[in-house]
Amino acid sequence: MPSGRFDGKVALVTGGAGTIGLAACRRFASEGASIALIDRDPARIASAAEVLRTAGVNLFTVAADVGDEAAVATAVDSIVETLGRIDIVFNNAGIPGKVAPVYELSSEDWDDIVRINLRGVFLIQRYALRAMIAGRIAGSVVNMASSMSGWDVLAGGAGYASTKHAILGLTKVAAFDVARYGIRVNAVCPGVIETRLGVPAGDEDEYRRGIERFANRIPLRRIGQPEDVAAVVAFLASDDARHVTGVGWLIDGGQTMQSWANAPDAEAYPLQR
Repeated sequence: MPSGRFDGKVALVTGGAGTIGLAACRRFASEGASIALIDRDPARIASAAEVLRTAGVNLFTVAADVGDEAAVATAVDSIVETLGRIDIVFNNAGIPGKVAPVYELSSEDWDDIVRINLRGVFLIQRYALRAMIAGRIAGSVVNMASSMSGWDVLAGGAGYASTKHAILGLTKVAAFDVARYGIRVNAVCPGVIETRLGVPAGDEDEYRRGIERFANRIPLRRIGQPEDVAAVVAFLASDDARHVTGVGWLIDGGQTMQSWANAPDAEAYPLQR
């Protein structure tokens, strides 16, 4: 792989077999990092591993549920034992959860999304930070939040929005707590990204129509790509962002600037080209 900003470093990516996670793995590896990939789906791991190893990536994979503390502790220990260190964490694993009005959302559905989206981020962050501190590594953590979490509203998304709001708070407190060790903690807040999760639909034609509809509502008139997220994650993890910590970085093409006030009669933004 080409050398770059992450030569000799190890990047841990959770949800690494998903679309955005895999894009981040490829970006880190293209700049010299070894990759530790955690995902809970063995079949997806096998598929992602084939892609990455074919590209020459130095890869270690772990099948683990990020909401399971024992599994997380074992996964982090095995990564350090195998690859020697953890320099970077992209805390990407998450689920959309059940979409339902807040008064209809069951406590079981609430607990499920909190377990993965918030508890999982907390556990991975905690054990990885412990490894960095023990290894005297001035590393970087990037947590996955969402533009919906602090700047927008997702109808029926009480569980999702609550966890993503909480990740921003967790990120800021963690950044403050570990600054003394030279470790930085930030979050990325993507808008609509072109994945089957971000733009759910049926057949391919319906999917493409959904992409176009979203793009027309974004000031830059384009849908976000997984590589757009990976590029910002790589920046925040790199020494180029050495004076950046405790922030939530929007990646939304201006999506959250769109409102009734600036385009009250528009099906698309902006009103004029």
